[in-house]
Amino acid sequence: MRAIGIVAALEMEIAELLGLMQADVVRHRIGRRDYYTGSLLGCPCVIVLARVGKVAAAATTVTLIREFGVASVVFTGVAGAISRHVNVGDVVVAQSLLQHDLDARPLFPRYEVPLLGLSHFDADPDLTRRLSSCATEYLRQDLAADGPARAQLSAQFGITRPAVHGGMIISGDSFINDAQHVEALRTSLPDALCVEMEGAAVAQVCHEYDVPYAVMRTISDRADGSAGIDFNAFLQAAASRYATGILRRFLVLQRERDAA
Repeated sequence: MRAIGIVAALEMEIAELLGLMQADVVRHRIGRRDYYTGSLLGCPCVIVLARVGKVAAAATTVTLIREFGVASVVFTGVAGAISRHVNVGDVVVAQSLLQHDLDARPLFPRYEVPLLGLSHFDADPDLTRRLSSCATEYLRQDLAADGPARAQLSAQFGITRPAVHGGMIISGDSFINDAQHVEALRTSLPDALCVEMEGAAVAQVCHEYDVPYAVMRTISDRADGSAGIDFNAFLQAAASRYATGILRRFLVLQRERDAA
C-alpha cells in the first residue's frame, strides 16, 4: 500500500500529526527537510514541513513523489480571504489552483505556465470531495461538540459559524496584506476565494507527475491588513486544531476504503 504525502507550510500544523504517528516513525533528512514515514491512524503516510513559498513547496512535492513514491498528496495550511463571503475561521478546499504572480506576456497569456498551456490546475475530484466532506463533518460535529474550543475561537477571533467553501485558490511568492492588493486580485481573478504562497506550485508538480492531490486552507485573515489577530495564537487555537481534526477523519475514511 503506497503512502499518502501530507504536507504543511507551517510547523505548528504538523506537530500534532507527528504526535499521532505510531512508534515505527522514521525521519529522513533530504534537501534540508525532514520527511517522517510511518503509520498514521492505520494509514502509511509521509509527513513533511514544506516551508514557505512556491519553490519550497515544489521541491518538497517532487521529493515526495520521486523519493517516497506517494500515491497522493494532501496539502494543508492557512490563507488570506479574497472573496467577501469567506471569513476568518472558514475552510477552503481547492477545486482549482492558479499562480497569480505568473506573467510571461507577451510570450504566453497572463497566468499560463509556459510550455504546459495551463493556468488553472484542477485538484483531484475524489480526494477533494472526501476532504471537503471531512472538513464539513469536523466543523459540524467535532468542533461543535467542543465547548471550550468554540468559546476560545469566538472570544479570540470572532469565529462563530465556520463554513467550508470549494473553489479556486491562488498562490504567489508575496504575502498579501493590504486592501489595494486584495482589490486588484478580486478584479483580475473574481473567482478566487483565498490567497496563499504554495498550493499552485504543489498542483503544478502533481499535474506533471500525474499524482492526485488535494489542497485545504484555513482562513486566518482577510489578506488586507484588517484582521488584527495574533497569528501564532490563531495557528495554535484554530489552524492546527482544524488540520488535525479534519485529517484524522480523512485518514480514517482512507483506511476504511483501503480495507474494503
